[in-house]
Amino acid sequence: MKEKTKETAVKAVNKKSSKKDIESFVDTLLTKEPAEKKQKPKLANIKIEILHPFEGHPYKIVDDESMDELTASIKEKGLLNRIIVRPIESTDEYEIISGHRRVHAAELLGIKEVPAVVYFIDRDEATVLMVDSNCQRERVLPSERAFAYKLKMEALKSQGKRTDLTSSQVATKIDSANELGKDSGTSRDTVYRYIRLTNLIPKLLDMMDEGKIAFSVGVELSFLDDKLQYDVLNACEENDNTPSYAQAVEMRKLYKTNELDCDYVYEIMSREKANQRITVKIPQERLSGKIPNGYNAKQTEDFIVKAVEYYHHYLQRQMDAR
Repeated sequence: MKEKTKETAVKAVNKKSSKKDIESFVDTLLTKEPAEKKQKPKLANIKIEILHPFEGHPYKIVDDESMDELTASIKEKGLLNRIIVRPIESTDEYEIISGHRRVHAAELLGIKEVPAVVYFIDRDEATVLMVDSNCQRERVLPSERAFAYKLKMEALKSQGKRTDLTSSQVATKIDSANELGKDSGTSRDTVYRYIRLTNLIPKLLDMMDEGKIAFSVGVELSFLDDKLQYDVLNACEENDNTPSYAQAVEMRKLYKTNELDCDYVYEIMSREKANQRITVKIPQERLSGKIPNGYNAKQTEDFIVKAVEYYHHYLQRQMDAR
């Protein structure tokens, strides 16, 4: 069987090469051992000084109340959950896949080494594992989820190119999005909407993380170029407000038709929004005997507005007479 395979392979190689060279080349292919089998994960205690953050990981490490709680817990009980790492190629050091916050807390406590699980995997596999491990956290910021999904999408696409060379680019993207969505318990469209957020300028992304801008609004604004996004940001600061979903949709549509500019952004952002209008409710008993009988709601409203206008003019005349 091996000789037959060898004969077939030799015929398929460039005929201009010498027979000896071809046979040597084919022998190498046929006798070469399969790629080195991956080692099974192992447990180890690793010195913090040889640990490095996962390059480009999107998760924020902040010295806040949550970090204080984690530090206090580790100080009292030790580091109960092992971090996950992988060896960095051609070095004796390691890249953190999961456990960045725990490592930082350990550093704050002066701990020199931490318990870890070492996975012998490549960059793409590590990316998928890093995202899956961290997205299960209780609280993940919109910006963290957005860049995490983008990283995992790129890793899945890269893996797809190596294992399915017949797939078109579009098919690969769809398959990756579906797989990512299933892993995350969300839909393909939601995955793409989160990835859209990576096009937001940092300040607008921060406002999303702070809950000042809704997710749907951020997605719409992500279609604007950076200059117009900065115009939106400046308009938010000057008007002390944020765009509504309807305003964001309007800006995206105008941008698509090349009609949106700085002035238009300010004009849209200066409009009064429905949720910013003052609504006054007056108990019926307070109006009893003051509104003509038989008035409906619209007539009652008009009567009150006219009464307010009359009183306003009266006060103005009083001021002018002083």
